[in-house]
Amino acid sequence: MTYLVISSIFCAGGAIVVYWLHSQSQMDIVVTPALPPTLAPLISICIPARNEEQNIRACVEAALTQDYPNFEVIVLDDRSTDATPRILADLAARDSRLRLISGSELPSGWIGKPHALHQASAAARGAWLCFIDADTFLAPQALSSCYVKALEVQADLFTTLHRQIMASFWEKTVLPIVVTALSVGFSPRKVNDPAHKDAVASGQFILIRREIYEKIGGHASVWDQIVEDQAIAERVKWSGYRLALADGSALISTRMYTSLSSMWEGWTKNMYLGLRNRPNLLWLGVAGASLALMAALFLPIWLGLGLWWALNGGGAVALIVLAEALAVWCVVLIARGRTAQRMGISPLYSLSTPLGAGVFAAMMIASAWLSLSRQGVQWRGRRYVRPK
Repeated sequence: MTYLVISSIFCAGGAIVVYWLHSQSQMDIVVTPALPPTLAPLISICIPARNEEQNIRACVEAALTQDYPNFEVIVLDDRSTDATPRILADLAARDSRLRLISGSELPSGWIGKPHALHQASAAARGAWLCFIDADTFLAPQALSSCYVKALEVQADLFTTLHRQIMASFWEKTVLPIVVTALSVGFSPRKVNDPAHKDAVASGQFILIRREIYEKIGGHASVWDQIVEDQAIAERVKWSGYRLALADGSALISTRMYTSLSSMWEGWTKNMYLGLRNRPNLLWLGVAGASLALMAALFLPIWLGLGLWWALNGGGAVALIVLAEALAVWCVVLIARGRTAQRMGISPLYSLSTPLGAGVFAAMMIASAWLSLSRQGVQWRGRRYVRPK
């Protein structure tokens, strides 16, 4: 009976936790295709690029196809050592709307991306600034639609979560787990509620009023933050301005990482550098890693033990334990299947939940260790170490 009581507690608790985890990602602001506005102030699209030869052509070409009637595209080449400068020069020779800037040497203490965007914004002439990453691709109506929605919700900073392009097995296995974890750490409804302190932005797409950007000090005010998008969002919201986080999946897409090794390097870096100066988020990361480990290890073990017990004379109690384990598994598979469908992949990838959760937990643990031990991480030829 002790095993039955424990199993029943885990069954009820597991169902509640799974429901709660998957109820945090509700997006109340959704970007839909809109006609270009009649009154169209200049918008400066600013793209930082450091060794982005795989993506930069598609990113810039997509930016240049915008139907918004008044925009410029500025690309800051951050001292790339691959084919990025050559690709950019070819694009600029064919379209005069593209302005290229060669980045200066990184000043001591600065992080690379804030420095790149600081330089790009200084050259920008727009009343609005649109920061996008080099791995982000805009549909032709994206800029118009986001600008119209930003005016509608009276946003000073408008940012989106959008479609993740996933082609490999590991992307489809790990990334949906990461996205769910991020929605728990930063609930869109809390981010959009001025009464809540929660603030986050996706550096893959940020549209901000130039006036507000300058009032908060721009990227010079977050010069030492690798997670500069969240830092900018915090400065905007905590200064009393309107922050809006929207679903932009209909018009914006990105492909961050293409393999398990690149995901490990990228997400471990992101987590480490996001946690290094935020002890409260470090404990949130520990909780996330613990839940992921439970999904990766406990769920299969629970089901396996229940099945073994039922097949070896456990009787009615064993069958109840097995049924409870199967019930929680069904809840998990349904929730993960719906998440997979929303992200445009087969719901069958819900079956890979233990594997994806295990990889996510390992990334969280490795990142927390890097943060606590101050070993730092290497990223695009630069090393970042947690300050003492």
